[in-house]
This record gives sequence, structure tokens and C-alpha cells, in this order.
Amino acid sequence: MSATATEMPSIGVVVLSQGTRPTDLGAGLDAVLAQTDVRTDVVVVGNGWEPSGLPDGVRGVALPENLGIPAGRNAGVPHVAGDLLFFLDDDARPADRDYLARAAAMFAADPGLGLIHPRVDATHGVAPPRWIPRVRKGDPRRSSPAFVLWEGGSVMRRDAFEAAGGWPELYRYSHEGIEFTWRMWDAGFKVWYAGDLGVLHPPINPRRHATFDRYNARHRVWTARRNLPWLFAIAYVGTWTSVQVARSIRTAEGRATLRPWFAGWLEGWRVDPGGRVPLQWSTIWLMTRLGRPPVV
Repeated sequence: MSATATEMPSIGVVVLSQGTRPTDLGAGLDAVLAQTDVRTDVVVVGNGWEPSGLPDGVRGVALPENLGIPAGRNAGVPHVAGDLLFFLDDDARPADRDYLARAAAMFAADPGLGLIHPRVDATHGVAPPRWIPRVRKGDPRRSSPAFVLWEGGSVMRRDAFEAAGGWPELYRYSHEGIEFTWRMWDAGFKVWYAGDLGVLHPPINPRRHATFDRYNARHRVWTARRNLPWLFAIAYVGTWTSVQVARSIRTAEGRATLRPWFAGWLEGWRVDPGGRVPLQWSTIWLMTRLGRPPVV
């Protein structure tokens, strides 16, 4: 039996778009509006464009320029009501009509749960392992604590979002989910990978962005400098530098990425990212005890 309107969880939905994927955007909005047993308040944040042609009940928030992914998401939050927030990229969509209702039930059952990272299934082809937020990937349907984040279909408590300080806008894209997740754990909330909740997304290559390798390295360094005690910061950067080199030297194509990667690495140390607030030692111990110490 469906819940009454007064019993239904209220969820603010922020869909981020540059207006370049109208078909995907339409499919995502249709999937949101078809969600059962929840009340949704939906906005489309136009990152550098004026959203138009939206379905009834969906509002647009126009940003005069592309402010980057984290800032775009943050800009939508004041325009939606709801104790829970659902952030959706314009090329993603919930796989099932009860996605948000099931997520809301998980929050109701666990007051300490701050954020749900869904299982991400490919709309075609094979889902890349990077979408599973574990070092040892294993079965994508197995749930577990999460310390990194695929951001494009995440559900969270509004108060946890605020406690974490919102999406860190410095990054523009790439690695904002790592800092955001660490900050949520540091604020006392749990982040959970829900292997039984699915979101659909095309398996696109992150290197479609010309700046990917430079940003990837720069933001690794910034993440460490902003969030970790110096002992862990050096270990974190050192581990990822070793991983990157080991991966890249295997092929000629990989070796070609090392020059922009190390350019970003140097930029990460030369440019002050500001906002340094090291994680509490209790948070670092908790991450270590749960199998993801902040050195990898």
C-alpha cells in the first residue's frame, strides 16, 4: 500500500546539466518524476545556460557561467525543499521506480547514515570497476562502507550535507567526492555503498576531458594537503604517485599521460589550495579499521 502524502519522505532533487544532453536529461527527469512513495522537489541547475522545456513541476536555476560541478550542485540546494537531497547528473537516472523510497527507508532505519552511494550500472557495455568504491572491488552488488564517491546519483541527509560543508568547489571536477566523503565521516556520519540500489549511467571515458590527467594529479595533492595530517598526506601522495607510474609505464599510450600528470602533481604542491582542516585522528582510525586508511 502506498504511503499517504503526509507520510511520504520529502526529497530535494538537484539535477546538474550544461544543456548538451537533452535526451539524457529528459530520461533522467522522467525517472525522477516516476518515483513512488516519495515527494520530490526538483530543480535543473543550468551550468552556464538557461534550462528550458522542462516537465511540469520541474524548475530551472540558471547560472550565467559554468562554475564547475561542485559549485553547480551547491547552487541548487537552496532552491529545493526536503530533509533528504538527491544529486543527479544529466546523463544518469535511477534504475527503479522505488529507488528514492528505498533510500529514504535506509535513512529512517539508521539515524547515523549520512550518504548513500548507489551501485552504478552501465546503460550499455560493461560498467567500469572504478564505480565500485573499494580497493578490492569484488561483487558490485555487495554493500560496504565507502570512503570515495561516484557523485552523480548520491542521496544524503540535508544536515549531513551541511555538516560536511557542501561540495568542495575548489576542484571544479574530479576528486570533490573524496574530500566530501571524508568530511562527512569526520562530521560523524556514515557513508554507505548500497549494492542493491542501482543508477544507470553510460560507461564514458574520463579522459574525454583534455585536462583529466593534470587535474587528476593536482587534485590528489590538494586532497592530501587540505584534509590529512602531514604524515598521512605524504604517504597518500606517495602511494598514488607509485600507482600512477606503475599503471602508465605499461603502454606507450600510458607513458604519454605521465607528462601532464606530473605537471599537475607539481601544480598541486606549488598552488595553495586553501582551507586546510586535517581530519580528526579518530576519523583516520575509523577509516583504517574499516579497511580504507587514507594512504590509498
